[in-house]
Amino acid sequence: MTRLLITGGAGFIGANFVHHWLGTHPADRVVVLDALTYAGNLANLESVKDRPELRFVRGDIRDTPLVEQLLREERLDTIVHFAAESHVDRSIHGPDAFIETNVQGTHSMLKAARTVWLTERAVREHRFHHVSTDEVYGSLGPEDPAFTEATRYAPNSPYSASKAASDHLVRAYHHTYGLATTISNCSNNYGPFHFPEKLIPLMIVNLLHGRALPIYGDGRNVRDWLHVSDHCRGIERVLERGKPGEVYNIGGGAESENLALVETLCAVADRAFQQRPELIEAFASSPAARGEKSATLIQFVKDRPGHDRRYAIDCSKAERELGYKAEVTLERGLQDTFAWYLDQQWWWRGVMDGSYQRWIETHYR
Repeated sequence: MTRLLITGGAGFIGANFVHHWLGTHPADRVVVLDALTYAGNLANLESVKDRPELRFVRGDIRDTPLVEQLLREERLDTIVHFAAESHVDRSIHGPDAFIETNVQGTHSMLKAARTVWLTERAVREHRFHHVSTDEVYGSLGPEDPAFTEATRYAPNSPYSASKAASDHLVRAYHHTYGLATTISNCSNNYGPFHFPEKLIPLMIVNLLHGRALPIYGDGRNVRDWLHVSDHCRGIERVLERGKPGEVYNIGGGAESENLALVETLCAVADRAFQQRPELIEAFASSPAARGEKSATLIQFVKDRPGHDRRYAIDCSKAERELGYKAEVTLERGLQDTFAWYLDQQWWWRGVMDGSYQRWIETHYR
């Protein structure tokens, strides 16, 4: 029986991981620690909130005594550390929060784990897994080979720099103190519960409402897209088979230019409106409701500073050592994600109108 502390477990990837782990390891204990900032949402855990195996704690990862207390009283032996500020645009306009959460917060978690697991020896075996990003590796040219675990770090935004710093801290705590750590660097995630400031959910919501679909620069920036369910399986494999001190890249094997990705989403929307007539009345402002192409909403906007041109992940190490391989194709993943947003309108409407955040502040002071 594993006893996990999942930081950021009410956020996008963290919540998906909570659902995945409870579904595949129903006998395990799961404690979620989340500060419930703008991207943390208890509605993400609505369907599992009453499970006796799950405990939710609202708290800050920088609160080292709180983390130590949870590790002790719950006898936790595994940390899966998702909690992070993650939006590049926000990091450009306000980098301080990224240093505080991603660097200082990760260091706080490491200190707590070291105290309880190494100094006090509260559990026989332990694992600290740190979830990071491919953005720490910088940018690739069109013909460059994909990132491997040996690629030199070259972060280009305050966000990626803060994640790179946290990666180095995790590595240092393993090599200096003997903490059993692993790190995974993932490509761009998408899927259910994705906060609507990110590319795919923003495009879905905007095209449903007939709003502009803004694309930076010429739209030729390339990303490797990873469905969040594949990411959760990858992390599960790292916890079960990964070696302490190792780094594993987890990708989707689905490179796409941003423009092509948005055009595919537009085609998915057009088909959905043809197949589901009720959408015409529900989203009358959408071009698809009038029989027009959703792609007419695409608009190119000024590129953001330091915009990396291409990311690509080489997952051969994870395939070889963990047996990991992405299962969800980009085409299927986009169709499933679009369908999820159509069927879960209560979720993204509550996120966007602020009603969830107001409820949280009322009930979790």
